[in-house]
Amino acid sequence: MLLGRYYDAMELHREDKIVFARFLSPHTVLSTSRAGGGYREDVTVLFNHQSCEPGGHGHGKASKGYTDPEGYMADICAEHGLPASESASLSTAANMHLVAVKERSFKELTVIAAVTGGVEGNAGRAGDPAVGYEGPEGYESVSPDSGSVPKPGTINTLLFINKPLNPGALVRTVMMATEAKTAALQELNVNSRYSDGLATGTGTDQIGVAAKKEPGYPELTNAGKHSKLGELIGLTVKEATKAVLVRQNGMSPDRQCSAKILLERFFKRDSFHWGIRGVDLAELFSKGLDDPEDARLFQDNRLPLFHDPVNAAAVMALVHLRDQFAWGVLPPLVWPEVMAAHAAQLVAAISGKYHRLPEYREMFRPNPDDRSNEAFIRMVGKAFAIGFKEKW
Repeated sequence: MLLGRYYDAMELHREDKIVFARFLSPHTVLSTSRAGGGYREDVTVLFNHQSCEPGGHGHGKASKGYTDPEGYMADICAEHGLPASESASLSTAANMHLVAVKERSFKELTVIAAVTGGVEGNAGRAGDPAVGYEGPEGYESVSPDSGSVPKPGTINTLLFINKPLNPGALVRTVMMATEAKTAALQELNVNSRYSDGLATGTGTDQIGVAAKKEPGYPELTNAGKHSKLGELIGLTVKEATKAVLVRQNGMSPDRQCSAKILLERFFKRDSFHWGIRGVDLAELFSKGLDDPEDARLFQDNRLPLFHDPVNAAAVMALVHLRDQFAWGVLPPLVWPEVMAAHAAQLVAAISGKYHRLPEYREMFRPNPDDRSNEAFIRMVGKAFAIGFKEKW
């Protein structure tokens, strides 16, 4: 299926589990392809292929992509009639039918981004703990828990530019696309699954960039934020990333307005993964209610409680402030008054009794020496319990 023909030099196709670009005139390509990746001038096809389902699927092609990338490339190209020696590939568990394509132009310059992605299982923050070390003998585990393995989740970006770039600018496009992807995750409040931080990507993200050769046209030298090319890259990649996360994971801005989503990154699920289910968070918070009937009512109504935008906004403030303390922007000395004031704001948001803010503030005495995730969650849970009880 032809998805589109762009700038008279590239066709974007989708067939079953593959999205591929066929170049109608020469392009320079920079990619993370495990087979034939890096900088190349002989690529005629750049593709993104779904090798398995996102969850619980140990299909042979998925493992072959790591153990035998050249063989994987040959198999996929043979299936689809593509030239393996002239191809660069990305692989993923994301559904190709959900690909998001965005296009932006300015004067004679055009940029197209085609993104697939899923982040709910494998989102991570730069600097999160690794599971493996690649040495001369191959990979070895460096995780304390030998059974720890990343869950599926990858953002793959295909980026196309209709004008020639010099090699340095081509590398710069990868920087811009990566910043744009991270900005999209930031705007959606996507949590790391491997730490208590916000995600900057996933552990398996890949990218392929192609710039059209055009004899007689001077190579562009700047793809940074101060250039129009950089702006177009940032806009297309961010828009396409956000669009595909709605399709693959349901991560719309409305859905991300959730106290549960904001708080789940502070719970360590096991030795390697972070997160908590909404039902478990509701059960934990309802323990602050003395009356069993109140506790049951709280749990039964957890969705509107957690998704209420006023409640979520109060939690956002607490989470943001907690991050500022963790990053050293705010000094520990002011932790008690800052946290007490904003915990009281959450109580008032839930109860609706803002006139009682001074009383609510007096109910909290955060310990300046205990700014752990556990202490933070206890305080938020206490605010939810008090607010719910005060509401009725």
